[in-house]
Amino acid sequence: MKFFDRRKQKKYYRELLAIRKNEDDLLSAAEKESFDALLAAIQCDPDPRHAVEIAQAKMKHFPLHGNYGNLRNLLDLLVVVGAVAFGLRALFFQPFRIPTSSMQPTLYGVHYRTGLPKCNKFLKAIVYGAREAKATTKSAGMLSGVQYVAGLFDCVRFTIGGDTYELPGDVEKITDYAGLSNQKFYAANTTLADGDLVIGDHLFVERFSLYWREPQRGDVMVFTTDGLTGMNGQPLAESGGAYYIKRLVALPGDTIKLENNQLYVRPKGKDAFVPVQQLDPRFEKVYSGKGGYQGHNSDMNGMIVYGKNEYTIPDRHYFMLGDNSAFSGDSRFFGPVPRKNLVGRAFVCFWPLSRRTGLIDRKGPIDEPTGKPMRYTFPVMWKQ
Repeated sequence: MKFFDRRKQKKYYRELLAIRKNEDDLLSAAEKESFDALLAAIQCDPDPRHAVEIAQAKMKHFPLHGNYGNLRNLLDLLVVVGAVAFGLRALFFQPFRIPTSSMQPTLYGVHYRTGLPKCNKFLKAIVYGAREAKATTKSAGMLSGVQYVAGLFDCVRFTIGGDTYELPGDVEKITDYAGLSNQKFYAANTTLADGDLVIGDHLFVERFSLYWREPQRGDVMVFTTDGLTGMNGQPLAESGGAYYIKRLVALPGDTIKLENNQLYVRPKGKDAFVPVQQLDPRFEKVYSGKGGYQGHNSDMNGMIVYGKNEYTIPDRHYFMLGDNSAFSGDSRFFGPVPRKNLVGRAFVCFWPLSRRTGLIDRKGPIDEPTGKPMRYTFPVMWKQ
């Protein structure tokens, strides 16, 4: 029994020592001196049973002891960790998910992809954020019965030749990657899709540099849509979302013009316009004509800058364009973005696994021609 009493003696000593440390800022000098003397007596008492009785008597003054004390310590730790995490988020790195395709192929929203490594569905979802999108017609016929099924795993059901099929995504996405059309006759054994639908890229946005340096031309920036108005005259925050991500192409005081799918910039204080890719090498891939890059489209209705029309960026404002210029709502339509709206610079893509994982904007285009777009995207992007 003496062995077990000795273990209790050590246990109570450790708990009282923890209480002494936790209550340090609440105890008077005299109470601290008394507490320290008691700890020494308990630790050195040759009679473990007597030491336990003394410790138990002292414990009555501190109801939060034993497992409850450990729980309190754990909760204190979680509060501190949470405060640090939220502080880091507010001052340094904020997570962000790409919602649309406007920055492809630099960054992807929800997209169709071919050529993923073969693995089971669970692993594919965890590593690549992918849902299988495969369908081949069993019988010939016309498309009918298209039905969008909303939910955690949204999908579209449809019928061809009396057989029902299901593909992941919304109607717009499936119309693009599966080529669905109610004006088309489908032969039997027609492959509609043979790939995967992949979740949008997840990033960390670096916020700290905005406190000590101005944004740079070519940076991929996240900004809020507060105060910006869409083409329909409605606040962009209501129709397009609270956050956008685009590439910064022009600085305060720059004058720009957009013609023949080329952005020209006359930097503040300069006399001549130059192609934007001469001002920052990151634009060279945007004008490469490879891997889905297509320059900056100048033929879209409703733009505030086009042809010989020149536009000067106001003070403390920035002009933002999407890399997927043919399918991007950007400053060509809602105007320059105020400095106060900037959240931070896209820094690291951490999920899902792809050629874009890691530092943002480090990859050049794949060595294939961009080609012609389908309804909503360029098929060459499906390979990335």
